Amino acid sequence: MINAILNGIKIQVEPGTSILQAAHQAQVKIPTLCYHPDLPPTASCGICVVKVKNAPNMMRACTTPVGEGMEITTQDAEIVAVRRSILELILSAHPNECLTCLRNGECELQRLAEDFGISRSDLPKLVPSLPIDDSTKSIVLDPRKCVRCGRCTVVCQNVQNVWALCMKNRGLDAVVAPAGDIQLADSPCVRCGQCSAHCPVGAIYEYNQAEEVWKALLDKEKHCIVQIAPAVRVSIGETFGFAPGTNLTGKLYTALRRMGFQQVFDTNFGADVTIMEEGSELVERITKGGDSLPLITTCCPAWVDFMEKFDSDMISYFSSCKSPQAIVGALTKSYYAEKIGVSPDKIFMVSIMPCTAKKFEIVRAKDMFASGHQDIDVSLTTRELARMIRQAGLEFASLDEGEADSPLGRYTGAGTIFGETGGVMEAALRTAHKLVTGKETDNLEFAPIHTLEGVKELTVKIGDKDIKVCVAHGLRNVEEVVDRVRQAKKAGQEPPWHFIEVMACLGGCVGGGGQFWGVTDKVRLERAAGLTKEDRGAKLRRSHENPDVKKLYDEFIGKPLSEKAHTLFHTHYVERSLYRR
Repeated sequence: MINAILNGIKIQVEPGTSILQAAHQAQVKIPTLCYHPDLPPTASCGICVVKVKNAPNMMRACTTPVGEGMEITTQDAEIVAVRRSILELILSAHPNECLTCLRNGECELQRLAEDFGISRSDLPKLVPSLPIDDSTKSIVLDPRKCVRCGRCTVVCQNVQNVWALCMKNRGLDAVVAPAGDIQLADSPCVRCGQCSAHCPVGAIYEYNQAEEVWKALLDKEKHCIVQIAPAVRVSIGETFGFAPGTNLTGKLYTALRRMGFQQVFDTNFGADVTIMEEGSELVERITKGGDSLPLITTCCPAWVDFMEKFDSDMISYFSSCKSPQAIVGALTKSYYAEKIGVSPDKIFMVSIMPCTAKKFEIVRAKDMFASGHQDIDVSLTTRELARMIRQAGLEFASLDEGEADSPLGRYTGAGTIFGETGGVMEAALRTAHKLVTGKETDNLEFAPIHTLEGVKELTVKIGDKDIKVCVAHGLRNVEEVVDRVRQAKKAGQEPPWHFIEVMACLGGCVGGGGQFWGVTDKVRLERAAGLTKEDRGAKLRRSHENPDVKKLYDEFIGKPLSEKAHTLFHTHYVERSLYRR
């Protein structure tokens, strides 16, 4: 252990601990702007400066390791003055648009200015005149508000391995943008939104479509329907004072009805259908053998975008099954529309997702118009929904518990865990056992695949077969998995796994790019625990046990992988070799 003194207090820390981490352990707060616990420190902002005895200059706490016998001062008049000057310099190049900014009240720069009592500055304003880039229609880049912290470039390059963003120029001219002066839609961007989730200010945010939804809700000619994703229910409460992971499904149902939606469905129902189709695909491929394996899941649209751009040689191994969001959309404007005798063009379908890439998914291919119309009209993020709940004047914490509507609202515990890494795999294995053996399995839980380790492997016995599975989350980790499959294929060997679950965002959908800001591994685990708890307490925990799913197949679809199932529930992929590495 390393012995040091922090503000006159003796501390002990492990070797390699930074001053910032040591201060946190000692319950001492050092202000930061560029630092994020998900990412390696960059020391870009300089706000975390501290004094170290006998050092010639102030040190940046985020990148300076604690040394033996080090005497550290984190707070005195001079340090405060330096931090205040740094903040004033940053603010001089930042537009005064707090009242019209989506981050108002939740902005890290705004909070720091308040903490330091900065109400005015004598420095000249040097706000750059740069255009807003909303070309992806999923995330919006406003470079005028960039504080050059580097978080977005680090997460895009180091965590996601996408390299859509870089820091161009230097000094006051430095700006975050796609390389080559192109628009974000023309870059390798996969719309995962992790840049927006890690941005401390309003420089990157979701493409806001709340006004479109309000307009539809006020249109008496529209039959407005909404669905909510599993991860939304365990994160929405964070902005209303609830702890991360608090499951607020019932309150969400009530809030959405009070806002004017005529029917409230649940994406978890679509997850149960996904398992029926994807599980059947897995059984079909295992039976066929040969070069048909592995089967790779495709519920994550950012991963689909990434695969089409970077790993198009893997297309044949992708499940053709759509995501739960897309399945509920297609069923709403076909199965449900037929049941109630309403023309699909009168239905306005909204999905509430933890993801910015879902905005892209709803128009990514002609298959997303399976009903003959755009199956989902608007996809909103968790953040957009929270703002709409406030606009509606609802006291969210006081709302009664509501229920979802039939026929697309009932779900099993297997549908719930889709929102966490490992959840899709666990749900699929529960049903695959039934499809392969004709018998139910008592083994419903696979703890090793629910951790935050980037790549997780497991061998599961199904009948007389050993099924090798892999779970990967975070696109850099996914690339490692894909490379291992590719190398095995080139060597003429069996693939290392039969079934692979992929999610673009760390932690899966609970850490999605449309969730609330400030996510950490602790928050990811708390949100995932909320989903796991619901599953463990559910009466029905296997997708094939859902009575409404059974009824759907009996009345409308026939059987999994039928012609009608392929029309409504399946999609295709295209190679976009422009970005092939």
